[in-house]
Amino acid sequence: MPTYTISAPAGRLTAQQRAELAREVTQAHHRHTGAQTFFAQVMFNELPASHWFVGGAPIDSEQIFLHGYVRAGRSPEVKRALLEQLTAILSGVANVPSEKVWCYLSELPPSHMVEFGHVLPEPGQEAQWLSSLPDADRAFLQSIGRKS
Repeated sequence: MPTYTISAPAGRLTAQQRAELAREVTQAHHRHTGAQTFFAQVMFNELPASHWFVGGAPIDSEQIFLHGYVRAGRSPEVKRALLEQLTAILSGVANVPSEKVWCYLSELPPSHMVEFGHVLPEPGQEAQWLSSLPDADRAFLQSIGRKS
């Protein structure tokens, strides 16, 4: 956790922009929550403009939408700062005005999530959770995102 899904009109984001967004969203989540980066996943949906409507009308080609599923338990201030940074990241990397960026966070109790075969820890308990895992699982998680 978290899982961030970024939706954009088909062809709107380049491969380079998607890679940069994935890195920046992961780092923003880490900076604001303290959670290790291996928890974050970022996925992209590309939709034909004819499949996306706002106010009953097709969107223009600039709209970008991010929906993040995050562990519950963080303060309103942390969530607001994270949302503001995510909006700035999407606007900057995708080169769209911030009024074309929509960001939502949905919270889930950690006890309702299993990742990497283990129920997730409460926010702030990641280090203890990681140290309690079998050695092979811990080594695998710590290797995620590292370049060879």
